[in-house]
Amino acid sequence: MTPSPRAVPAGGGIEASWWLGWRLRVLLLAMLAFAVGLVVLVRMLAVEPHVAAQWRADAAGRLLLLDAHDRALAARRGQPVNALVVAGASPVPLDALALQHLPRWLPDDAARERRLRQERAWRAALAGGAAVLRFADGGEASVRAAARGLGGIGLAFWPLAALAALLWAGGWVMLLARLQWRLAPYLALAWAQSAALLLLAVASVPGPGVALGLGGSIGKAHAALDLIGAAAAVHGAAMHPRVLARASVLAAAAWAVALAVAALVAAGRVAPWDGAQPAMLALGVCAVALLGFSHARRPHPVAPVLQRFGAIAVGALALLSVAALVQPRHGDTLAPLPLVGVSAWHVFVAALLLALPLLPVTRRPLREFVLIAGVAAVAMAMQLLFGPLFDLDAPTSVAAAIGAALALYAGARRWLARPLAGPRGPDPVRMFDHLLQAARTIESQPRGGVQALRALCVALFDPGEVVVSADAPRGARVRGGGATLVVPVPAWVQGGDAGARALVLSHAQRGQRLFTRGDIRLAERALAQLARAVSFDDAVEQGRREERVRLAQDLHDDIGARLLTLMYQAPTPQMEDYLRHTLQDLKTLTRGLAASGRGLDDAGAEWKTDLGQRLQVAHVELAWSLAADREVELGVVAWSALTRLLRELVTNVIAHAHATRVDVEIAVDGAHLTLQVTDDGDGGDPRGWAAGLGLSSVRKRVRQLGGSVEWCTVPPQGIRCRVVVPLPAASVAAAPRDDPPR
Repeated sequence: MTPSPRAVPAGGGIEASWWLGWRLRVLLLAMLAFAVGLVVLVRMLAVEPHVAAQWRADAAGRLLLLDAHDRALAARRGQPVNALVVAGASPVPLDALALQHLPRWLPDDAARERRLRQERAWRAALAGGAAVLRFADGGEASVRAAARGLGGIGLAFWPLAALAALLWAGGWVMLLARLQWRLAPYLALAWAQSAALLLLAVASVPGPGVALGLGGSIGKAHAALDLIGAAAAVHGAAMHPRVLARASVLAAAAWAVALAVAALVAAGRVAPWDGAQPAMLALGVCAVALLGFSHARRPHPVAPVLQRFGAIAVGALALLSVAALVQPRHGDTLAPLPLVGVSAWHVFVAALLLALPLLPVTRRPLREFVLIAGVAAVAMAMQLLFGPLFDLDAPTSVAAAIGAALALYAGARRWLARPLAGPRGPDPVRMFDHLLQAARTIESQPRGGVQALRALCVALFDPGEVVVSADAPRGARVRGGGATLVVPVPAWVQGGDAGARALVLSHAQRGQRLFTRGDIRLAERALAQLARAVSFDDAVEQGRREERVRLAQDLHDDIGARLLTLMYQAPTPQMEDYLRHTLQDLKTLTRGLAASGRGLDDAGAEWKTDLGQRLQVAHVELAWSLAADREVELGVVAWSALTRLLRELVTNVIAHAHATRVDVEIAVDGAHLTLQVTDDGDGGDPRGWAAGLGLSSVRKRVRQLGGSVEWCTVPPQGIRCRVVVPLPAASVAAAPRDDPPR
């Protein structure tokens, strides 16, 4: 099965710099070796003697001469050939089996034997330089062999050889990109398919008999390569994308079955069809089942992709097998299966092997090409099946197969493409909410920036796992064949955490699909929008801060000056005292407006002074305690709310409790600030209090801070109000200190 590449950047290719060095030289040597071998093969085919004629099998299974370069032979065009006459030997009957170059796909033992006799006689005639063909009307024509030349190799040879070269190169690229033992199944499958395509290319050379005299061995070699590919598929399914329990046992069993059957076929004890076909189908079904079992136990987005394409490959192979069994009979033997059907299946498998390593990050046309190649293989198998089953002529069976294939493509496309579909378009409202929340978190709690970005990525991609990485990628990229997406963490999000340079997201939509190029674009757009949102919030906050400073200055210069004048002109001491407290309140308000935040120490000192003055006038003793294990920074909202909260509570004590002592305790414990105000007055049972404006104001301010408030009696006499409010995340993460309680 397909391994994961080392790294696939946003552009979809492996970084060029990584290839410089010995890896590139090894790849070039491997391709040079293949090119030399291909040149030698083409040379051998070009110089091989053959008869320059065109042949075709007719509906009755006879060998039909279509045309020839030799004038005497060309005069017989359109006539069926009955036998080959060689001097000194008995005539050898000839029929359409002479054109069957794939004995591996002949289920009939008698047909295989007759084909082999015809090929040997044809090869002997070509070796002698001349022979006589006897036609159905009793006439004869002499034929002479000549070198085939490049023009006689046939058009089908070249694309099959090119695809074999691509598979050969693809295997070496994967090997050099990631030197791992888990690559062995992929390499075995890719290179076995490459060799099988070369055999098909040789088999596609037109004319009676297999080129290069391989008719007696090509079937065994083809069967061995197919069995190696099937065993490698089972091995890969047991190891990838997750290593299954007893994977080595499963792989060893698959290889043992494949090698044992291949040995029996090579020894001639089992026919290539009888041994290879059942074993291939069984191993293919086993590989598909293992992928399904692996995904069911622990979802992985690669598993359904491999399973679905594997199911298509096994299904097409099964259809081809049935088509080979139901071919019409010519006398006492089955008609041979056309080469094009087998070639279509091998081309689909080769395209799948080439596309899978980079399938998640490639563009849609390549994914569609793989899907269409699979459907084409199924359509070819259906065309070969419809004719014999429903007694249809060739045009009708082709039309029926195309219609069935289009229906299959339309119905199964969503099922096939779902793991590769890429991200669904996020709901704009939800995405805006998540972006706004992340931007506000980054602005208000710089140390929580990485977690805010993590929450945004979880909302967008629903990954199975998110890991913080110290590696700094140059941009968002897909790795692991689509299993993971790496999202860079910008410096303005890190909040001083230099070790959090990237987020590695694994298994999109909880393992239901692969990460694709669309996810890369979505991640990059989300980062860009987040940067804009943070910049916008910074600008808005700057405007608010400037406006607060302006209001504070205006209040201080205008209202403060007026109150100060009235205080000096107060007619009574009580009025002067009232105006002095009002000025103090105005001073506190303007400080809060002008400041971006206050430390708990500074705020506590102001609260202690303010409350002490109020209680001293009322002849009430103040006991003050503030304990904090870290430096706590209060925002403007929290500082203002706590200031008014303390004033309201102390005012209620002075007005209603007739107390002689008030204890104020402020403590920071973990992520919360606790405020307790206790008096020794006669306020009565809090459960019987009427809901006045003062109590409502206290509850409202506590709710604004997201906290809780409760009143209770304190024996022997008195009331305690306890307020608990959460602290900002930035305050919670602040460095601890060893200051003693005050």
